[in-house]
Parts: sequence; structure tokens; C-alpha cells
Amino acid sequence: MSPVFPMLTVLSMFYYMCLRRRARTATRGEMNSRRAIESNTRALPINVEIVQYAKEVLDFSSHYGSENSMSYTMWNLAGIPNVYPSSGDFTQTAVFRTYGTWWDRCPSARLPFKRTPSTFCSQDYVELAFEEPVYPTAVHILETYHPGAVVRILACSANPYSQNPPAEVRWEILWSEAPTKVNGPQARQFTPCIKQINFPTNLIRLEVNSSLLDYYTELDAVVLHGVKERPVLSLKTSMIDMNDIDEEEDEEKFACGMDTLNKQFSIVTLREWPTNGYFDKLPYELIQLILSHLTVPDLCRLAQTCKLLYQHCCDPLQYIHLSLQPYWARINDTSLEYLQSRCTLIQWLNLSWTGNRGAISVSGFSRFLKVCGSELVRLELSCGHFLNETCLEVITEMCPNLQELNLSSCDKIPPQAFNHIAKVGSLKRLILYRTKVEQTALLSILNFCSELQHLSLGSCVMIEDYDLIASMMGAKCKKLRSLDLWRCKNITENGIAELASGCQLLEELDLGWCPTLQSSTGCFANLARKLPNLQKLFLTANRSVCDTDIEELAANCTHLRQLDILGTRMVSPASLRKLLESCKDLSLLDVSFCSQIDNRVVLELNANFPNVFIKKSFTQ
Repeated sequence: MSPVFPMLTVLSMFYYMCLRRRARTATRGEMNSRRAIESNTRALPINVEIVQYAKEVLDFSSHYGSENSMSYTMWNLAGIPNVYPSSGDFTQTAVFRTYGTWWDRCPSARLPFKRTPSTFCSQDYVELAFEEPVYPTAVHILETYHPGAVVRILACSANPYSQNPPAEVRWEILWSEAPTKVNGPQARQFTPCIKQINFPTNLIRLEVNSSLLDYYTELDAVVLHGVKERPVLSLKTSMIDMNDIDEEEDEEKFACGMDTLNKQFSIVTLREWPTNGYFDKLPYELIQLILSHLTVPDLCRLAQTCKLLYQHCCDPLQYIHLSLQPYWARINDTSLEYLQSRCTLIQWLNLSWTGNRGAISVSGFSRFLKVCGSELVRLELSCGHFLNETCLEVITEMCPNLQELNLSSCDKIPPQAFNHIAKVGSLKRLILYRTKVEQTALLSILNFCSELQHLSLGSCVMIEDYDLIASMMGAKCKKLRSLDLWRCKNITENGIAELASGCQLLEELDLGWCPTLQSSTGCFANLARKLPNLQKLFLTANRSVCDTDIEELAANCTHLRQLDILGTRMVSPASLRKLLESCKDLSLLDVSFCSQIDNRVVLELNANFPNVFIKKSFTQ
């Protein structure tokens, strides 16, 4: 063949891709501004750009701060900057609850769901409302400490201040990227290049992943730039990045896959083929194994190819473990309805972040569980704001084998609804972080759920007497391995004594920001003596922790891996050396704001104990 023909083929493919891109741009009116379109791009007509700070924080998944104050809370993201351009640890910023991989390396860590797409890495989110709906031209995020956590920025078509609910709620990704390591903790203004969208928005969502950070990220403010009139883009382009086409195809595949999830799960007629090729020769189990590596949208697309693969893609064995959290923006009642016939054997289900703003109704959720709940062992419902008392009642009635229930940040569930959880006596893990659970309901849960091994009550502000709760745990929950009492305001040495005496299998205990505990009562020394299996102990911001407590930990808790004593004034370098010499498995030691532990001491300890991450925070 003449060498000219391959060259013609290459040229024709190039022109084809150029024309296809131009057609897409013309029809959709969208362009990702970080892509390589370098010249002659103008927005017509020219609009006056509106610059606005967030007016209100609407929703978030977690925060370091208390529910009753402003320090380190997400609410600090509303309004003008409080700290920027200063760097350091400031209480006036917004801080999420976790950082690094430490929470994945402790006894309470949960197994990840398989089939999570590689493009989804978000761990937390915050949603911000702005005064004026605009077509976004830029988003500035003011990060003041350990930047680099933001991995995704989205815009919503719904106006949170409109009196009329929209018929359809759309979310568009303005920008996304895998987590990256940023050198240094200094403040910065993060301004990623965002994609243009075809609707105005005043609702922006930030999603973060803090796994690569050495400490908590701190955000000060978010600035939205935009115009009131939709920009019309010129089609004149001087250069096209070939990688750009692949990215657009990925986005279209995602949208296509989720449309399939909502509209084409049930396929009645499929094209007839005389054979199924080599698939006819493969064992059924082998095909199932191959398909188990596909994501949910990929299964939806593959189901449309032939009857054999449709049968495999619809097999309930493919849906034993199902996480819909990566697709939270597109999951609704219709999705759950189409999934029902495939999820009759489901054991793990993740609906975290889904269903908000009317996407999932109480009746739709209830119908799904009535069909698919009998085998459920694990149910993740974090930030499910559609949940109410009826939903919890359905869960307890339809899921008799349930062992793990996550209701983290489900702050719309009324207090009396939590009484229903007591009916699930098989529970081994219960996460009630930032919920409105009350004391009566919690006492009932502890009384009837004696198999509990992991319990999170962090930031549960409606519990009046934590000593009574701790006493009930000590009496009924003998198998407890991890307990989160983060920011519980009224537990005393009496409750700690009851807890330590009754729950001696505890391996993880978070007593961070519990101001009523005082070392002078001997409560921490008693913990160390009674709980030799402790691997993680957080005594964050307890100013009274002293050398005696550290020495008791060194003598009795030799399996300790993580210790947070941020803020204490009473711990000396000598006691820390004893701890590090005794606890060979120690990997995290937070001594931020410990007045006797200066940077010189930290450098010395790091040199002598290189396997331990010793954190010393600062404020400028």
C-alpha cells in the first residue's frame, strides 16, 4: 500500500475529531476553560462580572467544631474572609473532621465498597448559597492552612431562595481533579479553571479529600465570579488538545451511564444474534467474576449489548455490595425502582449523600427496602436529609439482619424517631454523629443492642447526662471496641470509671473537647490501667492532661498507635520520651499547642523516633 494512504487516514481522523468537537461546542454551549483553546475565544455579549462571597452555608458532611459555636465550623465560610491572607491554625476558619489516613487505620475503620469509580474520591462536602444566580466564570477558594483538599466543585440549577421548587434539579461539575500533595501549609487562593455551564447558579458545592494532608485543611471563604447573561462562545479555535476529547468522552459516558441507570435498566427487547461469541464457551461464574470489576454505569451499558450479558448484568449476585454514593447527584426514586429486581440479595448498601432536595421520597425509599432489605447487613445513609421517622421504622422492620447503620449528619431526623433503632438487636456498628438523638432513645438502644462493637456519638448535643449513658454502656455493651464521644459536654470522671470498668475490650476512645474531664480526678490514669488494649486515644483540647497520665499510658497501653493531646500545658518532653520508648507501635502523636513542647523538642523526637508522625500546629 502506498504510504500516502495511512497519512490520509490520520488526517481524516484528525479533521473528524476537530469537527466533532466544534459541533459539540455549538450545540451544548459549554466549554471547559482549563482545556487548550488558546485564542479568539470571546463571550458575547460582554456582561458586567458580579463578584460575591457566600451568603449562607446550607449543608455539610462534617466539621471539627461544635454545633453550638463558630470555632472551626463550616459556618465560617459564609461572608468575607476572616483570616486570609494569614497562614496558620485559626478558629475563625472552616475545618472538616478528619485528615490524612489515620481514621482508616484505627479499629473503627470500615471496609471500603468495591466498584467505586476511580474518578470519585470525595470524602466530605459543603454546600454554599450566594445571593445572585450567575453563570460562573471563576471560583476562588481561600485556603489558610494545609491547602490542597478540594477535589471537586459543582454547581446546582436549583435556587435555594426561590419560593417555587424546580421540576428538575441538575448538578454540573465545574472542576474536578484527583487529590494532590501541596508543598507547605501556607495560605493560598485556589482558582481552578472551571467549565462553563448552560444555567445560572447561586448554589456551589465543594467536595474534599484530605487523605494526602499532614493536618486539617482550613478554608476561610469562597468567592463566586459570574455574569447574569449566558455567554455565547465563539467557535474560532486555534489549537485543540487531543486529550480534551478523551475527557469529554468520559463525561458523556458518565452521563450516559446514569441516564441508563434511570431509564434503561429494564430492557424488554434486545437484538437477536446467532451466537454470543466466545462468551458462550465461558463458565457462568467466570463471566460473573469478570463483570464484578465494572462500575454500575458500565453494567447498565453492557446490559444493552445482548441477552446473555443482559442476564449477567441483571443477576442479583452482581449487587451484593452496592454503593450509589458516587452517583449521588443523579440517584432518585426512579433509580431505586429500576434497581429493585437486581438487589434482592443485597447485603451492603451505600446511599450516603443521595436523595436530597426531593430526589428520593420517603415512599420510594420504603418501597425499595421492602423488596431489598431482608438480607441487608450494612446500610450507609450519611447526610440523607430525606430520612424521617417513617424511614427508620421501615429500616427496623424490613432489615432484620442489619449489623451496621450509619446515620452520620442526618440532622433532619426528629429525636423521637431514634427509638425505633432499639428494635435492631443485631446491630454491631451505629454511627449517630451530628444527629438529634436524645437520652431516652439512646438508653433504649444501648439496653437492647448489646452486640454493639462500634458506637459514634460525636457532637450529639441533645444528650443531657453522658454519665448515665456511660454507665449503661458499661453495664450492657461489654463487646464495645470503639467509642466516639467527641465534644460531649457533660461526661465526668464518674462516667469514665463506669465505662472503663464495663467495656474493657475498648481499643479506640475519642474524648476530644470534653471540658468536664479533669486529670486531677485520676480519670485518665484510671482509663490507662483499665483499658490495656487501647490503640487510639484522643484527649484533644483537654488542658489538664499531665505527665502522670502519659506515664500511665506508657506503662499500661503498650499497643497504643494514635494519641492526641493537643492543647495540654502539663506534659513535658521527658514523659513523651517514655511513651515513645514504651509504645513501639505508636504512629501518630499530636502535640499541637502543647506549651512545653516547642519545635526544638519536636525535631529531637522526630530524629530519635522516625516512625512516629509528631504533629506540632502553629498560628502566625
